[in-house]
Amino acid sequence: MKDSQASPTSGRPGWGQVALVCALGSFLLQPTPAAAGSATVLQAHVEGDINTVTVGYVSQAVGRAEAARAAAIVVVMNTPGGDLQSMDSIVTSLLNSKVPVIAFVYPAGARADSAGLFVAQAADLVAMAPGTNLGSAHPIQAGGADLSGDLGKKVLNDAVARIRNLASLHGRNPDWCEQAVRESLNITAEQAVGLHVVDLQARDISSLLSTLDGRSLHRPNGEPVTLALAGAAIEDDPMTGIEQALHALIDPNIAYLLLLLAVFGILVELTTPGAILPGVVGVISGVLALVALVGLPVNLGGALLILFAFGLFVADLKAPTHGILTVGGVIALLLGSALLIDTGPIGLGVSPWLSLGGALAALALFGFVLRKAIAARGRPAYVGPETLIGIRGVVRQPLAPQGTVFVLGALWRARSPGPEIAAGTEVRVINRRGLELDVAPVEAPSTAAAEPADTQRRL
Repeated sequence: MKDSQASPTSGRPGWGQVALVCALGSFLLQPTPAAAGSATVLQAHVEGDINTVTVGYVSQAVGRAEAARAAAIVVVMNTPGGDLQSMDSIVTSLLNSKVPVIAFVYPAGARADSAGLFVAQAADLVAMAPGTNLGSAHPIQAGGADLSGDLGKKVLNDAVARIRNLASLHGRNPDWCEQAVRESLNITAEQAVGLHVVDLQARDISSLLSTLDGRSLHRPNGEPVTLALAGAAIEDDPMTGIEQALHALIDPNIAYLLLLLAVFGILVELTTPGAILPGVVGVISGVLALVALVGLPVNLGGALLILFAFGLFVADLKAPTHGILTVGGVIALLLGSALLIDTGPIGLGVSPWLSLGGALAALALFGFVLRKAIAARGRPAYVGPETLIGIRGVVRQPLAPQGTVFVLGALWRARSPGPEIAAGTEVRVINRRGLELDVAPVEAPSTAAAEPADTQRRL
């Protein structure tokens, strides 16, 4: 029987053969030199206002590029600027990126203004598409007005030092960048290349990568890098849907509109209970306003002024001040709107026109409600004991002086301060004491003038 059995290695491959096959398969599955040498370029986007959502997005894009060991990250830019704190955070992320950073103002018609100029100058290489422009980086207040006095000088000198440092660090023109900050200069792509504010022009991403292939550059950390970008695979990394929604919300004007809509809706619901729709719209707008304001640098003083303004509006509906508190509320609302968003010296706050429109809308709404409230104060009470005074009823049991009367669909105990009143007589309520009414007969139309004539005729 033993001779008839196959040996352990006669019908199946041995362990040595299995190991050989695995090693051969592993070798065959290794990427070819061409595949191993192919580069990946991550493409990120800085579009619209620069805010806290942009900070998180750019930081994550840089992290993904580093994790994937990308050959470079291309930041496609089209921005009018943004707030100072967000700009600083993005600049820091780009300067400390382990992957070379290329800023590309694209497509035609795009711009890199204000804070966008600082972000572009933080990149290792800056390119612009034909028909684009950049500059206009003079510091301004959150509401768009010029900074003046010692504060203006302090902010301006800080911005100048910052932009000169970024331009010099990458071998670009610090003098023009300083002029862009001091005098709000703005130039086209052709002028920017000629003045060496940017490094080159390119029609699109592909031509940009082809032009930069083999180019050497010195990164801020001092390590020389030679770019190998020819034929690189471009991996687009846009914002997620949630990030896009938050980016749209985190806009000073949209946040302000949502805040006004929330307050108006809730107050209308409180003044007209049961309307339902204003309350629902107000609550939804309030939640969205909170989401937007959390991502913005809110000035506490401005927020308190806005809350104080609406407090004055409500108080004017209760107190007989005849509109004085409403006027004060409009002034507080205007001041609070101007101070609400503190975007720093580089960026935009709530539009002055939007602030004025919000104040006028509040004045119109609460002026209308206030007029109704003043008119209501002159009307008789419709609740409480006073509601029965003046109401007519019919005597059911003779009042001598006490009995019962039928008033407003119910029987009441009643008293007559005068002579006895017979059943069926129409009476009028003149006072109420608990569950007992004081009544008096309704006087019949006087016939005193007619009686003498009749008497004369009978005589």
